[in-house]
Amino acid sequence: MMKRACVIGWPIEHSRSPIIHGYWLRTLGIEGSYTRVPVKPEELAGFLTSMKERGLSGCNVTVPHKEAALALAQERDEAAIAIGAANTLWLDGGRLCASNSDAYGYMTYLGLKAPTWAKRDAPVLILGAGGAARAIVYGFLAAGVARVRVSNRSTARSEDLVRHFGSRVEACAWDARSEAARHAGVIVNTTTLGMKGHGDPEIEFSGVHPDTVVSDIVYVPLETSFLASARAHGLATVDGLGMLLHQAVPGFEKWFGVRPVVTDDLYHLVRADIERPS
Repeated sequence: MMKRACVIGWPIEHSRSPIIHGYWLRTLGIEGSYTRVPVKPEELAGFLTSMKERGLSGCNVTVPHKEAALALAQERDEAAIAIGAANTLWLDGGRLCASNSDAYGYMTYLGLKAPTWAKRDAPVLILGAGGAARAIVYGFLAAGVARVRVSNRSTARSEDLVRHFGSRVEACAWDARSEAARHAGVIVNTTTLGMKGHGDPEIEFSGVHPDTVVSDIVYVPLETSFLASARAHGLATVDGLGMLLHQAVPGFEKWFGVRPVVTDDLYHLVRADIERPS
């Protein structure tokens, strides 16, 4: 019987998940399908309770459904609970199960692209305090980082993360972000600044330690002005596309029963779609 999965959101047309999962289905020779399904917020509960009737093994969840999907799930793993949102759902004996693979995706790609990121005993600086920031804070804490600093234009949102994660996380004023960058081992942009070429977190990289790794989760464009500036100062950089590719791995395994591999071919396939003129 053909296995089916999808990605849900509102809107959903922008999602590149079908490219990723479609590639794996083809290359692994699996009879299955993965599609985009637009689901309005008021229709979410009905959609999730009818997944079995729709013939779905599960789904990915994107904006604006991640928090609501977690609340509706009957079983939640540690990552989903800690992050406070779900991006991967599957059925197990009729029960709706939830996980969040964003931290896994981010940390896996960081380890591949910058394997020495943890060699310095230095804090991590996270720019932004939204859902992606929460996932990445969780990832670094799980990896054993002693201190994570969160800098956001709204200090109240940074302080929310401090309350949620505890004493290893501290809020840093947005105006102090370049000073904090001087002492950081990894700097991560989780804001939308730089998306589609608009804006920049404006970190002054001239005083940053030469072994610092600079990472951006924005992947449209693949090289943001933030990464270009870091590279111009001789710093190692990690783009945002790898997180997208690696976070897809656990869901595919849940739905289709095979653990896929992120290859250079897949990276270039999705990169070509990103860079295709609109």
